[in-house]
Amino acid sequence: MELGQYMAKEIMRELGNRSREFYEFVMPAIDMFEDGNDLIVNIDLPGFAKKDINLRIVENILSINANREDEENHGIVYYKHRPTRLDKKVALPIRITDDNKVIGTAKYIDGVVTLRIPIPKSGNIPIT
Repeated sequence: MELGQYMAKEIMRELGNRSREFYEFVMPAIDMFEDGNDLIVNIDLPGFAKKDINLRIVENILSINANREDEENHGIVYYKHRPTRLDKKVALPIRITDDNKVIGTAKYIDGVVTLRIPIPKSGNIPIT
């Protein structure tokens, strides 16, 4: 292999590594909005099975963990972008207290987790 070909291959490998790091930083794609008295969080997790996904909320931080088995390689891998592991923390616009036993519900359909979290109610304080 010529030096130029070797260097080009190494540069492409390094770009692939940096690209994968960036992909893992921004992934998964998340949408968050209010729907009535609930906060809705849609999380794109294509390629992960429901059993491989773990969601946890502590105060106002949503932790998303997902792991899946790496597919078998049947030859030379030229490009690999899909992560086999995700570990992301997202700040929520609400705070969950320790006394909440059930925080919300989650459904997994077609690679998207939809998390519905009741928004803690704040009340008015009457002045007497």
